[in-house]
Amino acid sequence: MDAAANRAGLRFDDRLERLKLFGLASPAILLILAILVIPVGWLFHVSFIGADGNFSLENYERMLARKSYARIFRTTFEVGFLTTGLCVLIGYPLAYFISGLPGRLANLCLITVLLPFWTSLLVRTYAWLVLLQKRGLVNDWAISLGLWDEPIKIVHNMTGNLIGMVHIMLPFLILPVYGAMRSIDRDYMKAAANLGAGPNRAFWTVFFPLTLPGLFAGSLMVFILCLGFFVTPAVLGGGKVIMVSMKIVSNIELFVNWGAASALGVVLLVLTMLILWIASRFLNLERITAGGGN
Repeated sequence: MDAAANRAGLRFDDRLERLKLFGLASPAILLILAILVIPVGWLFHVSFIGADGNFSLENYERMLARKSYARIFRTTFEVGFLTTGLCVLIGYPLAYFISGLPGRLANLCLITVLLPFWTSLLVRTYAWLVLLQKRGLVNDWAISLGLWDEPIKIVHNMTGNLIGMVHIMLPFLILPVYGAMRSIDRDYMKAAANLGAGPNRAFWTVFFPLTLPGLFAGSLMVFILCLGFFVTPAVLGGGKVIMVSMKIVSNIELFVNWGAASALGVVLLVLTMLILWIASRFLNLERITAGGGN
């Protein structure tokens, strides 16, 4: 009887503790509901409202019927994947270089990485427009150096858009990768060398797998942010690189069609979640994020 009473008392104490924790967390839960769940729910609701104000699938049927929407989504994900890939190619070696520097020098380099955050996104985008236009500094310097003979078009196209987006997104990849690299004990590399592994083999079999959590986190952050980008494609794309965010804005500003704009947002959200689910199935991202290559 005493043992049963003790177990009942422990269960009661456990429930009471959970209720207390729920009470402490309830303000944060309510905040999440207010800023995330409710707006997304409203987005889904509005996407099913037709022009007559009644429930309708016309907003989704329009996307299936018009090929322009397929091109817009293809361009959006193409820009996302290309920007993420370029950020990895540039950011990973840079983070590796910074992680090998002494503390003060590494901090100074990190400050230079963070400097773009101190300037407005719009200002940085228009600065690239000035640099990349036909009579801009890039073309003038290249012609003076003999790289090409006449100005080439490197803005108002995919090239200019990618240059601007990579510049803006690069810190979002460097910071988590650098954090993962700094947390790795360098004795692991020494142990690999003592076991007969050369520098290249030690890097790919020991160091690189341990940086995968940071690399995945940074790549995911860059990719997700790219899907919703508006300012840079609108300015540097010159109307030739149309992404979903730009189409959403045009649906609201030009046609005042909230249903069509909401449907675009819903489809983009669903496609993004689908890609992440497929990646988690085939790349085993749970194991990667749990502990690198251990």
